[in-house]
Amino acid sequence: MAGLVLLLCTVLQNEAAAQIPGSSLLTDCPPLGLETLKIDDFQLHASSMRHYGLGPHRGRLNIQGGLYEDDLYDGGWCAGRNDPLQWFEVDARRLMKFTGVVTQGRSSLWSSDWVSSYKVLLSNDSHSWVTLKNGSRDLIFSANREKEIPVLNLFPKPVVARYIRINPRSWYSSGSICMRVEIMGCPMPDPNNYYRRRNEVTTTDNLDFRHHSYKEMRQLMKVVNEMCPNITRIYNIGKSYNGQKLYAIEISDNPGEHELGEPEFRYTAGSHGNEVLGRELLLLLMQFMCQEYLSGNTRIRRLVHETRIHLLPSINPDGYEKACKAGSELSGWSLGRWSQDGLDIHHNFPDLNSVLWEAEAQKWVPRKFHNHHVPIPDWYRSTNATVAVETRALVSWMEKIPFVLGGNLQGGELVVTFPFDRTRSVTALREATPCPLLMSLHWLPVSKRAAAHGPITERHRITLKNVFSLRTVGHCRLPLIFCQLNDIFYQLTNSPITVKGQSCQCISQHKDTSDSHVVEHVVFVFVQVHRGIKGVVRDVQGKGIANAIIAVDGINHDIRTASDGDYWRLLNPGEYRVMVRAEGFSVSSKVCAVGYDIGASSCDFVLGRSNLSRIREIMQKFNKQPISMRQRLRQRRLLDT
Repeated sequence: MAGLVLLLCTVLQNEAAAQIPGSSLLTDCPPLGLETLKIDDFQLHASSMRHYGLGPHRGRLNIQGGLYEDDLYDGGWCAGRNDPLQWFEVDARRLMKFTGVVTQGRSSLWSSDWVSSYKVLLSNDSHSWVTLKNGSRDLIFSANREKEIPVLNLFPKPVVARYIRINPRSWYSSGSICMRVEIMGCPMPDPNNYYRRRNEVTTTDNLDFRHHSYKEMRQLMKVVNEMCPNITRIYNIGKSYNGQKLYAIEISDNPGEHELGEPEFRYTAGSHGNEVLGRELLLLLMQFMCQEYLSGNTRIRRLVHETRIHLLPSINPDGYEKACKAGSELSGWSLGRWSQDGLDIHHNFPDLNSVLWEAEAQKWVPRKFHNHHVPIPDWYRSTNATVAVETRALVSWMEKIPFVLGGNLQGGELVVTFPFDRTRSVTALREATPCPLLMSLHWLPVSKRAAAHGPITERHRITLKNVFSLRTVGHCRLPLIFCQLNDIFYQLTNSPITVKGQSCQCISQHKDTSDSHVVEHVVFVFVQVHRGIKGVVRDVQGKGIANAIIAVDGINHDIRTASDGDYWRLLNPGEYRVMVRAEGFSVSSKVCAVGYDIGASSCDFVLGRSNLSRIREIMQKFNKQPISMRQRLRQRRLLDT
């Protein structure tokens, strides 16, 4: 299939702009693409910068800063000096009809920095500059009064140029010159193709490539189900606060059934309703897999036959609808992020890490307390707990299905995060707290196959990290009793989950990025569910044993078998000593080898009944009476007869 490279984010921004009353300029001229990364880093320049992490490449609307100040991923452009000679410049690389500017201050938990007024200068050669005028005087635009709310300034009339500069004239008295920016503009006609962009690609795919409302999303899923009724099933896991069903689609050769030995994978998106790329990517993915399956794509058909795949495109449909009405440029980062009742679904889970770590400190693990399947506290399940209905639906879904691996797609920086989300030391703001499966999880984004598909390993675009924060994640202060989606499903189920931050660059930025590259990169994660070991734990009669514990020597995190006795364990290539134990059965162990080729190694176990369980069975059969007493009773009966 040819290029899946339409500018997805720009579509939503066009729709949002069209909703601003009396703004025909915005309707005609959408954002250039600083926020969506359509504008490359090398197109952004500045007079100076405080340090690299606050360089012009960070001056993009709605970009988010890190937890700590002065790192490589700070929240805006900040000038190296505070004086009226500073400027922020965008090179459109072609003649544009500029119509306006949107500005924010710096995204920071600790600093308050914004520009309160600015001038706009334009040029065709970057040497001679003309300032926008109000009659004979320079036009000065009023800008921000705080750092988060975007402020839009439309020009009195459109101006044609290639380069545009923003020249701050005043700023917050207790802060510095810092900005996040979006430029509104339309490309001028180019009949000779003189200004053709290197990354401008059109699509020839038969995919529904646009933003979808809740009703349109549901209709698209129905269309996919009707196209591929034998391999798809639509179901819902619950309802949102406003009563909208949380729809998921299953893709499998036997939809609706858990097949023995077949791993289950899930993708979720939209826990923050205003982060829309993951939602659309999953909608595209279900179309892609259906069409490729029907066309006979060998790899896709094999994947569908050997894997049970679940796609949940919108965890927070209420938040999406709210953000869509306002549009990206003028809503800020928070509108639609939370559920309708004001809860951050992504961080609305109980802290099971501290429960496990306390048990380890008391040396209760593994005899008195398991290092896996940590139970959810009763207070969290109570009806009056501060838990979103969407969160409850997610937890219930995860507990019902034996997922092996999962991914959650979010918007913002290109980043992959793994458990743990908290530090072990209560007083530490930052310390390394890796989970026992960290090396296996790191294999996913840095493997050779992943590196061959797009910007997932591009330098300066992605960070592979643990989230080492204690109270603050994603710029929200969290109560200590709540934790992130990564950790809850790592501790509660067999399935680790990775959170993958996406940006629009993943779809629309590179000339050599076709739809097969983008979607295949996502499909690649499905294939990884078949890496490691798999097998079935049975008794001597051949019946599967449910809830048997699978322990790997050297990895302090066990898993359990599903209801039919099958299991899957993600492991990197190597040899491992695997031990299996179950209530009422003898312990069994063996060495299992994992190769480099795709496909899990089979490692089955047969458990015999333990002597203690046999004794208990005999005792229960004879009403728990000692054997000697039974013999005496028989002798008395014989004498009586």
